[in-house]
Amino acid sequence: MDKLELRPAKTALIVIDLQKGIARMPTAPHDAATVIQNAKRLADALRAQGGFIVFVRVAGSPDGKDRLHPACDSPLGGGPLPADWSELVPDLEVQAGDLVLTKKQWGAFYGTELDLQLRRRGLTTIILCGIATCFGVESTARDAFERGYEQVFAEDATSSRTAAEHEHTVGRILPRIGLVRKTADILAALS
Repeated sequence: MDKLELRPAKTALIVIDLQKGIARMPTAPHDAATVIQNAKRLADALRAQGGFIVFVRVAGSPDGKDRLHPACDSPLGGGPLPADWSELVPDLEVQAGDLVLTKKQWGAFYGTELDLQLRRRGLTTIILCGIATCFGVESTARDAFERGYEQVFAEDATSSRTAAEHEHTVGRILPRIGLVRKTADILAALS
């Protein structure tokens, strides 16, 4: 396992979909409260060291016409969403200098200014966390890999609908495109 070394001035934390509607859903192997707490710890630590924080949420128009509606065997759901569904959870304590992006797809790079904002700031490393490991986090990680970013994945600051989904992504996909670490290890590298 490579030793984790981070240069905060070149690093961004990207927090995926820690919003009220998603945080209310059951997750495994880590409950949403643990994921949120660990994401906040990472944000506070990186921010204190001069790093950049990005909070990404997913939202759609009230009529749902800007969402994808592919023919598929296992659709994720549909219908109207609660009014507060896309609001970031208040426990994250978003700060004025943080970037908040709204995406329409799973990945945070597609159709957003994420890549532009990271490159303009000279950021080359990203720490990824959020819900769900096998959807938004993995899709963002694949896009970041293809764009040449160094990546660190906070395993216990991510979770999925099931432990099996989480373990597959964390065990098979993410180690091929970055470093998978616990929140404590990332915090130690930032101190």
